[in-house]
Amino acid sequence: MTAVEVKNMSFKEGQTLTIKGVANKDATNFAINIGHEKDIALHMNPRFDAHGDQRTIVCNSYQGGKWCEELRDGSFPFQLGQEFKIMVTFNTQEFQVALSDGSVVRFPNRTGDTKFRHLKFEGDARIQGVEIK
Repeated sequence: MTAVEVKNMSFKEGQTLTIKGVANKDATNFAINIGHEKDIALHMNPRFDAHGDQRTIVCNSYQGGKWCEELRDGSFPFQLGQEFKIMVTFNTQEFQVALSDGSVVRFPNRTGDTKFRHLKFEGDARIQGVEIK
């Protein structure tokens, strides 16, 4: 499992984080984590076939050393071996994650933060670009 980590970035409320990548041809799942050094405000885990889920996006947060309640989303625009684009915006209430097919995944901003400094990407996909505007 490969991991890409960006530390000391500045992703603020009102900005858009765009991630472009390609899912591996044999991918089971991959994850995008946005937050701080220890805590994850948004863990987004598209699962092709992993952890008992098939073609499901699972979102969660990790606070105080433990995982919180998982939320699942029905849309799944990801295809094996195909490019994807994920656009993340947030405010103190929630994250809004726009996917390639136009669907939007909403997830509560459980920390209520207005700025995040840490992005980690891991799993069965290749990242081609990360941009904050």
